[in-house]
Amino acid sequence: QVQLVESGGGLVQAGGSLRLSCAASGRTFSSTFSSLPMGWFRQAPGKEREFVAAIGQISMSTSYADSVKGRFTISRDNAKNTVYLQMNSLKPEDTAVYYCAATSTITTMSRYRSALLYDYWGQGTQVTVSS
Repeated sequence: QVQLVESGGGLVQAGGSLRLSCAASGRTFSSTFSSLPMGWFRQAPGKEREFVAAIGQISMSTSYADSVKGRFTISRDNAKNTVYLQMNSLKPEDTAVYYCAATSTITTMSRYRSALLYDYWGQGTQVTVSS
């Protein structure tokens, strides 16, 4: 069984911070997590799912949506099979369900902005930012 489980969402005031975690488990991830690029996406009510951030394999290359650059930081702990999204200076427009995703495709960082590239998805965690 393959699982990605997000946690850390919640309600926060504008300007606040949250750290999302995504824990990977299952036979596919147990020995290969460090070789899998990971991404965070979000989906607000009535809107399409959009790219937030991605991190490469061991090289730790990262990519961010312009809307979160300078405020959000993606990182990973391969020993814990976990990827994180540190979100600072949150704005009401960051309100959405946040999903983590994993892919076995190795390509340029710019391509990890596409949700179509990802093979595995978590169930999502709600982030609500009040004004």
